[in-house]
Amino acid sequence: MSTLKKIPLGKNGPLVSKLGLGCMRMSSVWGSSIPDENESIATIQQALDSGINFLNTGDFYGAGHNEMLVGKAVKGRRNDVIISVKFGAIFYNGQWLGLDLRPMAIKNFINYSLTRLGTDYIDLYQPCRMDGSVPVEDIIGTVADLIKEGKVRQLGVSEITADQLRQANSIHPVSALEIGYSLADRQIEADLLPAAKELGITVVAFANTAEGLLTGDMKAPLPAGSYHNHFSRFQGENLVRNLEKVEVLKQVAADKGVTPTQAAIAWVNAQGEHIMPLVSMSRRSRLPENIAAMQIEFTADELNTLNTTFAAGAILGSTYLQR
Repeated sequence: MSTLKKIPLGKNGPLVSKLGLGCMRMSSVWGSSIPDENESIATIQQALDSGINFLNTGDFYGAGHNEMLVGKAVKGRRNDVIISVKFGAIFYNGQWLGLDLRPMAIKNFINYSLTRLGTDYIDLYQPCRMDGSVPVEDIIGTVADLIKEGKVRQLGVSEITADQLRQANSIHPVSALEIGYSLADRQIEADLLPAAKELGITVVAFANTAEGLLTGDMKAPLPAGSYHNHFSRFQGENLVRNLEKVEVLKQVAADKGVTPTQAAIAWVNAQGEHIMPLVSMSRRSRLPENIAAMQIEFTADELNTLNTTFAAGAILGSTYLQR
């Protein structure tokens, strides 16, 4: 029997597991090879069996591969799952070209998504971010129209500012905000998180280990071919000093008999009842560890140690989460 807590998705949405499954890494990411599809499908199915009912994908993950994979995994179980789809990013040969958030494009994107997923509706549909090239009211208004048509159940947004969140919510109620959040990335605590809480919006928090920084496995310097090297957080003295802070997390985790990854997920989980850690997995072997992380509780002293060590701005250098 699953011990995963359920929370409402937005003010009036369906109940979703407090832990979400990010499916992105089940497809080619940053030029990586595609993980074993059978294992990925089995991971999704075991996640559903374990009580995780929130799956996150994007129409641009692997140029549609990810949606087709999710579609195969949930076939015959559509009513058991909440599917979240991001749209708007344009890639060519694996390279980022920009965004297309025109209403005409959105209406085109969703039909392809529905076909690849093998469904006639998407539970949560969200622009992957906004760049100012298309008015917010046009983007949100188009998704609102899709909700009226029955192709979408709820509106989500991703990687936006507090002002954009309030503007979007004034056009149509926003159910979920997907955003990077971890001990190492706390800049959203100043205004975006309070805005989401005030508006009754569920926060779907990805990158809980800050792209591997908080796993306890990273060592300086990184291999020459690592994609992390593109970001100043993982370069030179910045990485050395950042890993010194990670030693504190490793000690807190060791004292509790858990892994640093589990402690990092547990910290995000502890930040609010409306916050869902979204954890990427492509292997069944990782499910028990990540589910167990949701049961970890910190003492006041432990939280103080972590919050002091990883105060906003304590981690040096930038990553793609800062724009």
